[in-house]
Amino acid sequence: MRYEIDPTAPDGIARRDFIKRLSAASVAALGCSSPRGLLGNEGLQFVHPPATADACILLWMGGGMAAPDTFDPKHYEPFRDGLAVKDMLSTFPAIPTAVSGVEICQGLENIAQVLDRGTLIRSAVQADLGSILHSRHQYHWHTGYVPPQTVACPHLGSWMAKVLGPRNPVIPPFINIGQRLEGVGESEELKAFTTAGFFGSEYGPMNLPFPEQAAASVRPPGSMTQERFVNRERLFRRLIDQSPNRKYLSEYQQESMLRSMDNAYRLLSSADRQAFDISLEPDESRKQYEGSHFGRGCLLARRLVEAGARFVEVTTEYVPFLHWDTHADGHQTVARMHAEIDRPISQLILDLESRGLLDRTLVIVASEFSRDALIEGVPGSTATDQATVRVEQVSEMKHYGLHRHFTGGSSVLLFGGGMKRGFVYGKTADQRPLIAVENPVSITDLHATIMTAMGISPATGFDIEGRPFYVTQDAKGQPVRELFA
Repeated sequence: MRYEIDPTAPDGIARRDFIKRLSAASVAALGCSSPRGLLGNEGLQFVHPPATADACILLWMGGGMAAPDTFDPKHYEPFRDGLAVKDMLSTFPAIPTAVSGVEICQGLENIAQVLDRGTLIRSAVQADLGSILHSRHQYHWHTGYVPPQTVACPHLGSWMAKVLGPRNPVIPPFINIGQRLEGVGESEELKAFTTAGFFGSEYGPMNLPFPEQAAASVRPPGSMTQERFVNRERLFRRLIDQSPNRKYLSEYQQESMLRSMDNAYRLLSSADRQAFDISLEPDESRKQYEGSHFGRGCLLARRLVEAGARFVEVTTEYVPFLHWDTHADGHQTVARMHAEIDRPISQLILDLESRGLLDRTLVIVASEFSRDALIEGVPGSTATDQATVRVEQVSEMKHYGLHRHFTGGSSVLLFGGGMKRGFVYGKTADQRPLIAVENPVSITDLHATIMTAMGISPATGFDIEGRPFYVTQDAKGQPVRELFA
């Protein structure tokens, strides 16, 4: 089985504004490679599995969410002067959940009450990449491949957009909410995985860094008339066609860019763009998501999935030394992050459920790695210690918390999309090192599980520059069948 891809003088300020708005729906993922066809592992036939989900929402805890302080509580020691760091496993006490015998950390009371709708993986593991850097691990998690690579690897959302296509021809199939790509540190590295890679612009993300401004991204600027809007679109296509940069793009990439412009134009001309306007949400509903950038992103994600988006990522935003990147003041920062994510995540699950969407929407809560107070990477790793706080005893509140990057055991939470309800999979050790000791789940197999739920074979691949490139590394990903209902 093999498939071939179809190759097929205004005011200056207003023009720039128009181009910015139009191109927001079609960020270019420029590269030299062009996919030539769909193939199975080693050229053999493969069969896509029956889908248990039609849409996917990834709730990304950018910066390294510590499992012992969120979904995998360990022995709790409250803050006190003189507390030995080696005894600091969890800095929040455990609380009961809607699943009998299963506990998570204090501060996540709302998520605790909807845990009976989800599957909790407590044995996710990340590779020791030598340098335990956010950018490298974020790239690995989102693409399935360890950087650097000889080709531009597509994001998970781009794979879904390419293989499955849009659910609604007007709504972009891949939308990224909440992450600024400029001026936030490691911005180039973030851009490296927030693209469609070799698939081309039409399968790249529509980036919406500020959910409350999303509506402005999908309408013509100011008081522009429809006729003027049409003329601007024609002018923009002419500018693209005459750009000297076109010589650096393959024919496929050029055509993909133009198709992405068509997609953007269709969205800006459609009434379906109202899905991007969270101000249209009833006040009582909107209040459940207010209070944080992330919360408004969750509301926007729900509206977009309702309107037909295929894949939506909402991030708490990765900024070095902020949010989940807890190199100092760990406990206080995580307490703030608990408050930021707890109600929006639980409300998203309840809203999807009440609208009959949860069964066919896979919701994922994940992060690039976990954290520990003593260990960088995994036991025995030679990775450089990234911690800015290095003490043996806690004497100030800023020392109280988990600072180091830990890849030996982390948590992933799954809701809907054919996953079991009220189920816990895997286990980490109760004493340091808190590594996965039962049913470890690699990124490769986690991706295979996600893709299988979406009806995509983990062996799906494309011929890139004469060699195969697969949705899971070397087509070896195996779905964790025990997670499916």
